[in-house]
Amino acid sequence: MTQPSFLAPFRNPDFRALWSATLFTNLGALVQVTAAGWMMASLTNSPSMVSLVQSANTLPFMLLALVAGALADNFERRTVLIWSQSFVVAASAVLAVLAVMGLVTPWLLLGFTFLIAGGGVIFLPSWQASMGDILPREDLPSAVSLNSMSYNLMRGIGPAIGGAIVAWVGAAAAFALNALSCLPLIAVLLRWHPEVPKSDLPRETLGAALAAGLRYALLSPALVRVILRGGIFGFAAVSVLGLLPLIARDQLQGTAMTYGLLLGAFGFGAIGGVLLNRPLYARCRNETIVRISFLGFAAGMVVLALSSSLLLSCVALLAMGPFWVIALSLFTVAVQLSTPRWVVGRALSLFQTTAYGGMAAGAWLWGYLADRIGEGGSLCAAAALLMVGAVLGLWMRQPDFEEVDLAPVGGFVAPKLALDIRYRSGPFMILVEYDIAEADVPAFLALMRERRKIRLRDGAHNWALMRDAERPQRWFESYHVPTWSDYLRHNERRTRSDGRNFDALVALNRGGAEALRVHRLIERQTVPPGDDFPVRLSRDGPLLP
Repeated sequence: MTQPSFLAPFRNPDFRALWSATLFTNLGALVQVTAAGWMMASLTNSPSMVSLVQSANTLPFMLLALVAGALADNFERRTVLIWSQSFVVAASAVLAVLAVMGLVTPWLLLGFTFLIAGGGVIFLPSWQASMGDILPREDLPSAVSLNSMSYNLMRGIGPAIGGAIVAWVGAAAAFALNALSCLPLIAVLLRWHPEVPKSDLPRETLGAALAAGLRYALLSPALVRVILRGGIFGFAAVSVLGLLPLIARDQLQGTAMTYGLLLGAFGFGAIGGVLLNRPLYARCRNETIVRISFLGFAAGMVVLALSSSLLLSCVALLAMGPFWVIALSLFTVAVQLSTPRWVVGRALSLFQTTAYGGMAAGAWLWGYLADRIGEGGSLCAAAALLMVGAVLGLWMRQPDFEEVDLAPVGGFVAPKLALDIRYRSGPFMILVEYDIAEADVPAFLALMRERRKIRLRDGAHNWALMRDAERPQRWFESYHVPTWSDYLRHNERRTRSDGRNFDALVALNRGGAEALRVHRLIERQTVPPGDDFPVRLSRDGPLLP
């Protein structure tokens, strides 16, 4: 894949403004997480309770990410971004007030940590999907890396600032800073007016949108491999972040400033990973990069587990930071580049559900183990799991970036119907009739195997291929859709890469596209006249089955 300039996204003024504003937002978020972790360590001596701060910070990804992805694909992303950041401001401000009044308990702290992280979860799929709205496809890997750099630049200084604020002023000031840090981004979003694709179709319901996203992912084997390996990495690697407050307090006999320095070392190391992303993509296969990341992070965890020196611990974390960023950035880029725009928010959210859900479960498990075998033993167990994850690459090899044209085919025109069909009318069975020579049957069947996946990914149900027993040259492809709007949406989702399959089928059909016969059969009408707005039939372009 061609590697454009690493700084190419900065040529876009919208990206520059949004990226600059997120620097402050990321700073506030990291200060808040640092303050919450250290405040919990001050409120209780239980390692599992301290580790639960990291769980509360990642659990929303498991519970809310799919909903956030559906919102990103079905609503204006700018609106979702503004409301999610406004929620973070409100929750952070309330937590700051409670901390000033001395009313924060361990469980209340966990609750507000969950709420603040929940606002971030709703924000993230819309933010990541917006990169494809702002920038061309070739700039997406650089944009993902630059966004990671934004976070990790602040990770380098944010925890140290957070530790200093907690030590000198108190946790309430750190929570208030998080609320204030979101305001510049909200201001930029209010001034940003991206082009929003227009559609005459009614918006999908939440349940239908979630089902469509899951169906697309499950029928994309490469996407499944990316998501599963990302979940394994997150589950094991999060042990470092979950146990770091305890390592700072018990293993290194340190203070909040010690904890901030350790997180800062990890963040500065992560910046190195951002800078290494581009040359690694150019020189190594994706599976090689993933294996190196798993093994390199595991080695750093073992050193951290055995260290009683602040300097050695910082060096280990500095070395681990690049592997964290390289792995998660590669997984994110792979999801974006292998998913069409209509479902990219849901695909990203499914990845985040798996990766961060794994982090939430892992943070609890490694804290539970630390209660019994100590922080060092828990870290070594997590390192062993990462080594297993590297070996799994023999069966779950990561796909390399492919130049797949995922732009919509466009040009679909709705047929003129004799019945009074409304958007909610249905269900429909679609029957496509082919005339295939006997010599072309093997090629036709191979194309139809691919066709089945395309149809099901784009929303069809009960797909079948039938052959006429009396006229063997006649073949029928059938599938079902619940409503007329689902049929229209199904056709609008077809990408140019998928269109090559259709072109090959047309080439095999005797008589070409003109000889194809498409039957759209309604099984029953469920909407009384006047209960829905009529379908617009004024569309331009060729009629496709």
